[in-house]
Amino acid sequence: MQAADFIHPLIPSIQTSDPVGSALKKMESLELTTLPVVEGGLFLGFVEDEILLEQENLDIQIAQVELDCASCWVYADQHLYDLLRVGTEYQAKWVGILDREQQYLGVVPTQDALTAYADNFSIHAQGSVLVISLQMNDFQLSEIARLVESENCKILSCQLYADPMDTQSVEVTLKLDKPDTRHVKATLLRFGYQVKDYAQEEVGQSTDEERIGNLLRFLDI
Repeated sequence: MQAADFIHPLIPSIQTSDPVGSALKKMESLELTTLPVVEGGLFLGFVEDEILLEQENLDIQIAQVELDCASCWVYADQHLYDLLRVGTEYQAKWVGILDREQQYLGVVPTQDALTAYADNFSIHAQGSVLVISLQMNDFQLSEIARLVESENCKILSCQLYADPMDTQSVEVTLKLDKPDTRHVKATLLRFGYQVKDYAQEEVGQSTDEERIGNLLRFLDI
């Protein structure tokens, strides 16, 4: 799940010496609205078609145009998590990928990264979702898994969300392989866990699916 695994092979880069008109033609032919700008193997940022269309002289070079998201990149060997974190931080549709020598390797569409994220965390698998709240010091995944499995159920994925109002408290979202969560919920409650939310797949979307959906709508992709 390294960032380099998701590089899109068909997204070209442009150079600072390229004319604005040439960049616009390339965008039009590829049906793109953004292109990465690279010079001497170094990633400089992205240029948007809206900025290029504002230029009165299409013969000027990209070097004279304002670029965006110069820091919107990750190293090739960083995890998918880091790629998504940077993409959402910059509200970017693409994230640049560099090697450890700072050389540009390509870009990853944020949509592709989100799809991989959903597949990796069993978002599309049938089952249910439980959200429990507890103190970080009390979090032991092995103990939670033991209780879940005692009810003949398996954890497909697990995510932690820090509470911004209480740094010592966390929410743990569990994706389970069974649609009926009643027995698991009762067991967790019996052992002192606070079950904050739960949902069966047949009733509605899971918490993770909603988060993915919201992010996709936010990025307008």
